[in-house]
Amino acid sequence: MVNAPQIVHKKQEAYYDPSNDLINMPKPGKFKNVESYHSVLFHELIHSTGHQSRINRKEVMETANLGKESYSLEELTAEIGACFLDSICGIDNELIDASAAYIAGWLSVLRNDKRFILQASNRAQHAVDHILQKAKV
Repeated sequence: MVNAPQIVHKKQEAYYDPSNDLINMPKPGKFKNVESYHSVLFHELIHSTGHQSRINRKEVMETANLGKESYSLEELTAEIGACFLDSICGIDNELIDASAAYIAGWLSVLRNDKRFILQASNRAQHAVDHILQKAKV
């Protein structure tokens, strides 16, 4: 990934901090296996593509002013994008049930707009293309 955010292992939680453009991850040994670590890292990397120096998604850069729907859209984008990256890397995601439950939880917020899953999938593909440096068609 060109212009990747810094990845640190300071706290025992995974998150992307857009104001400092960094990803914090628990140490790899805290995960069941290396595939689980990378699946979580992929989720945070998808969030990081929303930084103003990359794709500039408002859901990442203006989180203080966003409602549940905007936040849900960003979480769906990150989860779908992480699944795409898992597949590309050949990771047989043992956490697929957890991912499906996570996505279902966010979808419940979006029940009034069926387009959100398509919008999140489109954004996820754009983020993955950015990470993999694929030209936009």
